[in-house]
Order: sequence, then structure tokens, then C-alpha cells
Amino acid sequence: MIEEDTLPVQNLIVSNENLARHYSSPGLKERVLAALEALEKEKGPLSPEDIAPLDEFHIRGRAATRDLAAILNPSPNQRVLDVGSGIGGPSRCLARDYGCPVIGIDLTEDYCKLARMLAQRVGLDETLTFTQGDALALPFSDASFDIVWTQHTAMNIADKKTLYAEMYRVLKPEGRLALYDVAAGPESPPRFPLPWAKDASMNFLLSPDELKHMLEGTGFTVSHWRTTSDLGMAWFENLKANKREAKGEPALGLHLIMGSDIRTMSRNVMGNLAEKRIILIEAVAQKMS
Repeated sequence: MIEEDTLPVQNLIVSNENLARHYSSPGLKERVLAALEALEKEKGPLSPEDIAPLDEFHIRGRAATRDLAAILNPSPNQRVLDVGSGIGGPSRCLARDYGCPVIGIDLTEDYCKLARMLAQRVGLDETLTFTQGDALALPFSDASFDIVWTQHTAMNIADKKTLYAEMYRVLKPEGRLALYDVAAGPESPPRFPLPWAKDASMNFLLSPDELKHMLEGTGFTVSHWRTTSDLGMAWFENLKANKREAKGEPALGLHLIMGSDIRTMSRNVMGNLAEKRIILIEAVAQKMS
């Protein structure tokens, strides 16, 4: 007989294996390098903004990152942990715009390698560190960060209690958690496949109320809470218009990471937002001393 308290550990192992397969992208670094070199021949030296269509792996891209960062307004002496850092776009944005050191952690080693390369390419490698690791067992000491940052990461994680407890643990007293995530809408379940889940077995969404109660139950005090689904829909419509005008995919984009499936996934995200099967939440919460 399996003891009940061993089930979350078993589920975590299966989930990590599934996630590794889902996000694994053989040849990713080589594809991105080739695209960067082709774009440089056309435009000349690339700025971090030129890379943004590729390295902001979430709905609304750089705009969502800047909106959340503006609420925090971090200072250069504040230490930031980016949980689920992907290929590092938000980390680079925070380091460049605010001068704060950022450590990114992601489960996918390919993403971490590419994040390091891109940080070096734009001259931010001395401010940024990217490490492979598990958000449910953060390899950092208690009270070691001023800010924990996370965007579009929790959707893949079933054990939300441990996720937010780990974020709380590594924050200093008065430290802040900044999150931008996908929540379950009133018309759930969503239609698949999606960028974070090919089917329901990889999709773990809380409703907005459940998410807020989970944060408060962990010990956080929520200071900012906003639904941004309408902004997400407008962003997708703008992307569609730009692709029609350009008659195809941009040189740099999420198709380099997810392949041609990104077209179907993006259409499903748009449809799910329109049908209120998913909701976008932007929030800031504080660890009270």
C-alpha cells in the first residue's frame, strides 16, 4: 500500500520528466545564433529590444514585464530571484532597466545555457546568473532575496503550496513576490494544446480566488492585484496584424523555441482568453516580518 504522503513526491518526479520533454528543444542555441546573425546582417548590432520577441516567453511579452517591474521599482542594491526564468528576457530587462542583480532558475538546462549566452551578448553577464534547478526545492538560503519574480511558471506546477512556501522562505522580511501568471477561468477547462501544456496532464491552474487565498495562506499580504486578460487579447490581435503585414513569422520569435506548434498553441491561448477559460493575473505580495 502506498502511503498518502508519498504521492506528491512521486507526482513531482513524473511532472519534472514530462516538463523536461515538453520544453526540451534540441538545437535551440544553434537556431537562435543563426537567427541573430541573420538579423545582425540586416539591421546591424542588436539591442536587447531586438531580442525581446524571442526572450519574453509569456503573454504580452516585454510590456507585461515592464508593467510588473514599474510597480516594484527595484533599486540597484536589491537582489532578485527569477523563478522559471526561461531564456532570461525578464531577468535581462530588470538588470538593464533597474541595475539590480538577478539570479534566474529554470528546470530546463537548454534554456539556462541560452540565457547565459544572450546575457553575454548584450553585455549583462556580470549582473546575471542562470542556474538549472527546481522551483519546489530552491537551492538558496532562507531570507536571501529582496524580490522573487515569476511569470508564467506556476501553470505547470501541481504542488502550489510548496512553490509559494519556497518563494516565501527565500524572501527577506518585507521582501516582495511579483507574479504574472495564468489562472483558471469560469469556463474551464481550457482547450489544448497550449505553450505550457499539450494536454490536461501538465496543466495545473488555480482560479484567481484560489490563487489569492493560497498566497495569503502562505503568509503573504497582497498589495496589488489586477486582471490583464483584455490586454492579453489586444496583444495577440496586434501580433496577428504584424504577421499579416510582414507576410510571415519574424526572424526572432517563439517559433524558434516551440517549433511550428506555437501557431496552434497561440490560437488556443487567444480562444481560451476570449471564452474566459483562462485569466491573466498580475500581482505583488509582501512577506511581512
